[in-house]
Amino acid sequence: MTAKRSQWQPELDPLPAPDIAITPEITESECRICEATIAGLDGRYSCGVCGWSNHWSEGHRPLPGADADPDAPHDNLLEGVEAQA
Repeated sequence: MTAKRSQWQPELDPLPAPDIAITPEITESECRICEATIAGLDGRYSCGVCGWSNHWSEGHRPLPGADADPDAPHDNLLEGVEAQA
């Protein structure tokens, strides 16, 4: 006896659209002080040879705000502390 396969297709709920993930891009440049080849994320560099680093505003895209940091404390650490006079 052979069993027939069911032609029934389950009803599937559509998946929600995925969030657009912004991932950092690894970029390379030359150190402005010692000319070593350096790599950074999104145009933000720090040289391991001489210690030079470019300003944070020189990156290729804006930095996320503090509210986007999942590790940021969300409570007031001084709450309940009385002012010393």
